[in-house]
Amino acid sequence: MRLGQVKLDGVVTAAIFEEDLARPIPGHKMVDLIRRSEAESVSLAQLAGRMASHHPEPLAAVVPIHPPEVWASGCTYERSASFRDGEHGTREGMYAYVYREPRPEIFFKGTARVCVGPGQTIGIRSDSKFTAPEPELAVVLGSKGRILGYTLANDVSAWDIERENALYLPQSKVYTACCALGPVIVTGDELTDPYALDMTCTITRAGQTIFSGAVSTSKLHRKIETIVEYLLRANQVPAGSVLCTGTGIIVTEEAALAAGDIVTIRVAGIGELSNVAAIVE
Repeated sequence: MRLGQVKLDGVVTAAIFEEDLARPIPGHKMVDLIRRSEAESVSLAQLAGRMASHHPEPLAAVVPIHPPEVWASGCTYERSASFRDGEHGTREGMYAYVYREPRPEIFFKGTARVCVGPGQTIGIRSDSKFTAPEPELAVVLGSKGRILGYTLANDVSAWDIERENALYLPQSKVYTACCALGPVIVTGDELTDPYALDMTCTITRAGQTIFSGAVSTSKLHRKIETIVEYLLRANQVPAGSVLCTGTGIIVTEEAALAAGDIVTIRVAGIGELSNVAAIVE
């Protein structure tokens, strides 16, 4: 099932998406629906199917969930680990170390406050000269880390700030409009193999493509369940939280984001997440 949110009479409302139409679930946002499904001990898909309108409407997808927390994992693709070590010039290869060791890199990305949906603006920090998109597969979590579904994420990051000093990672990662999610959440009964997805990312500027990259999630070094297990160690994140699983598409400094650039991430079966970049203060 493809779930997400729409605006119905000006109110953000959960919905089931069927091709180009949506069946709203009045009175519920996606987090409400997740909590209710757990309280009633029914699957999210079953509850949504039971409660959704029987009259599909041509409503556009907005941010598919307002997550209480967003977390992210890094160095989950070899390409990312080696590039980041090269950026830092670290002899010991601290990113390669995290890539090969059992404990993953996990960091707090923010809350719903920093999240945007399809067609909305992603942020470029005004004190950054090298902000880049990081296209990622993300999972939506229920209580105790149950994986409820999959969506696309753009973990927008000010790479030059992290490059200056690794302790600046929170400033590189957490700021206004630093996380795009969407377009929908695909439940596990429909997306049965998260390690067989082909992801692409393009950046266009004034109608011209200045960057294009691709990766298969088969290159994901860690099992998603392993990352979730580490995330939940002494850290019981609330239902409806989102975990970004890392990027395997590296945007170099030559394609650093500028105001007006359009970033488009695509995965067949999930859809297209497209956002325009703008400077945020």
